[in-house]
Amino acid sequence: MTEIRHTIPEFNEPDGTPYRPRLRQSVEQALHTFVDQISGSGESRARRDELCRALGRGEAYEGRSLDALQAAYRTGVQVAWRRVAEVGRRHGLSSTVMSQLADALFAYIDELVSLSVEGFTEARSRTADERAALHRRLLRVILERPRSPRAAVVRTAEEAGWRVPSEVTLVALPAQARCVRAALEDDVLADLGGPEPHLLVPGPLDAARHSALMAALPERRGAAGLAVPLDEAADSLRWARRTLALVDAGIIEDEGLTPAEDHLLELWLLSDGALLDQVARRRLAVLARMSATQRLRLTETLGAWLETQGNAVETAKRLQVHPQTVRYRLRQINEAFGDQLADPESRFALEVVLRAGRLRDKSPSLR
Repeated sequence: MTEIRHTIPEFNEPDGTPYRPRLRQSVEQALHTFVDQISGSGESRARRDELCRALGRGEAYEGRSLDALQAAYRTGVQVAWRRVAEVGRRHGLSSTVMSQLADALFAYIDELVSLSVEGFTEARSRTADERAALHRRLLRVILERPRSPRAAVVRTAEEAGWRVPSEVTLVALPAQARCVRAALEDDVLADLGGPEPHLLVPGPLDAARHSALMAALPERRGAAGLAVPLDEAADSLRWARRTLALVDAGIIEDEGLTPAEDHLLELWLLSDGALLDQVARRRLAVLARMSATQRLRLTETLGAWLETQGNAVETAKRLQVHPQTVRYRLRQINEAFGDQLADPESRFALEVVLRAGRLRDKSPSLR
């Protein structure tokens, strides 16, 4: 293992790199099966065979040739033969036995290489549709609720040849959105066939990722959730879909690929419309007996007054009315709400309700 990592840069990575099986696991299994083979054991070779094929698949999925893997096999057999020769000398084994061991060892390595070539060829021969299907399955495993075990995600990622990232950003697309799949970067997972198409982008949505996505989306519309740990991918998608819904409702400005990051307050305030109605009904109950026109004037004035921290002059500027008009309305508000305006918790609740109400007023469908 040390020699392989030292001489072959592609293998100089921590154990557990997702796109190929762990180096220690592969080496141990290969050695174990070789000992079984020369001792005449009938142990199954299925695990070894799958690991070797997976190594080949990993190289194909990463877009590399088999050169590095074949070099690793050559390094491995050289190290193994040096150790075998050392043991042979120590125990005085005959040249006949050593020759048999050499033949067995080098034939064994040829067998391992053949298995990896088989996995490599298999992966290369998969059509784009087959790979897309693997990516869709992986995406569903990642987004599944309750959460899939981490081991299941890693196993499915290995099958799909996908490197598991520490962070992801989910992107929601409009129904029946067109997407040029060939223009998507290889590590972007896509599910475009359902009523709510979506993408998973490894890492945050930086400028380069944003440009690449825009090139793949002819309509140039969608919404991006927050960058989150992989285990929280479903939350990112939920926020992305909610952002897209608010864009469609006209509450949030359409930015092409609208980031949820820029609209967290709106997402929070409008996250539960029914509950917002209940809070508003209770907090604004004292205005229920007034006319619609009077309620509108007082709530506008109260909202502006709260946002300007009780400054009547600033409130008048916001509403474009005379300060005396504001003071008159504030007397009515004080009569209606009484001690609530002196209580910080009540003032906060009133400001939240009024802000959310103004947001909803932008779209009839959310009233």
